[in-house]
Amino acid sequence: MLSGIGIWQLLIVLAILVLIFGTKKLKNLGSDLGGAVKGFKEAVDKDGDDEADKTAQQKVIDGEAKKDDKSA
Repeated sequence: MLSGIGIWQLLIVLAILVLIFGTKKLKNLGSDLGGAVKGFKEAVDKDGDDEADKTAQQKVIDGEAKKDDKSA
């Protein structure tokens, strides 16, 4: 029989983890993991913003170059 992991299996694994590591260490691990995910999301968003800024700056530069060509 192939079946997914049920709620009881997850609870047993969680209980074993709490017994092995303790709640304090698991809490620290969770907060560290959350901070890493947050930092990764901010870095990805920042990279996307940088690309959008470069594109917008290039459009402004191209527009100014066209204006200069017309005035000459």
